[in-house]
Amino acid sequence: MSIINYIIADDHKIFREGLKYAISDDPKLLLVGEAENGKVLLKLLEKKKADVILLDIKMPEMDGIETTICLHEKYPHIKILMLTSFDDEHFIIHLLEHGANGYLLKNAEPDEIKKAIHTVYNNDYYFNHLVSKTMLKSITKDQNGNAKLKNTVNLNERELEVLKLVCQEMTNTEIAAEIFLSPRTIEGIRKTLIEKIGVRNTAGLVLYAIKNGIIS
Repeated sequence: MSIINYIIADDHKIFREGLKYAISDDPKLLLVGEAENGKVLLKLLEKKKADVILLDIKMPEMDGIETTICLHEKYPHIKILMLTSFDDEHFIIHLLEHGANGYLLKNAEPDEIKKAIHTVYNNDYYFNHLVSKTMLKSITKDQNGNAKLKNTVNLNERELEVLKLVCQEMTNTEIAAEIFLSPRTIEGIRKTLIEKIGVRNTAGLVLYAIKNGIIS
């Protein structure tokens, strides 16, 4: 059984305690640390290994936005799941573009939080209704109501095929079985897409696909 090590970074201890209790019934989730701000979190990561960070936006000394950017640079393998009270679309898109793998509000049900942790760990991103609705709002429409393409990149047929499957929350192994390639080849194509499009992670690939009308 694969155990997911996670850390909660939030400046309110009572919220951390409540969150720990709310998701403690999942035997595959293991809390390995807590932090009240980004600076404490980065110090903690020097000693603790984490797979997923549950990260608040508004924290003293080093907030969630600065922490997200720093985490992506220092620990690109760690998945960042924003868990905040801010539902402003500016925050959502800004954080996803800067390396966050998912975005949840603090009033989310425990089952959704557990699902989101597992999903970002296994598939690199978690987009719920809030994020999807925000993305649709961010798409610029032309006079005929079609999405205007933004920062388009010339992708070949295979890359487009893999990108569409990535957007279906399929793992490398699942995509490999679907199009008869090896998981290693799919991983290579995924990395090429990230570099070619100029995004930070798989969540960025999905954002790109939505903004450019590659998926609906």
